[in-house]
Amino acid sequence: MSQDVVSDALNMMRNAVKAGKKQVKIDRTSNLLIEILKIMKQKGAVKKYKINTKENSIEVTLGMLQHCQAIKPRFTVKKDMVEEYRRRYLPARDVGTLVISTNKGLVTHEEAFDEQIGGCLIAYFY
Repeated sequence: MSQDVVSDALNMMRNAVKAGKKQVKIDRTSNLLIEILKIMKQKGAVKKYKINTKENSIEVTLGMLQHCQAIKPRFTVKKDMVEEYRRRYLPARDVGTLVISTNKGLVTHEEAFDEQIGGCLIAYFY
């Protein structure tokens, strides 16, 4: 395992999707990962997740997820560059979500575009 909890967790989820599994247990947690899972749950990529504080793990039930990946290096984007990175990472116009870390917390690329704010690219999924 690497030092990046978010990248490891998204790789586990992507591998579970490829293997046809509906649940995955992530052995390490972080606040950033939990916020990403909240966004994924809102978008339907994750059905539910359960945080086990004693074991420091998360049980994730996958929903309509085909692909998810952390963006490395974490590019900093200005408010007018969000659309360019959306075209770079997502397969189609209305398919998928970019997760962006801003000074207002984690937001999707749609929210960042609507509020005209930039930030740091964290991950994407569709």
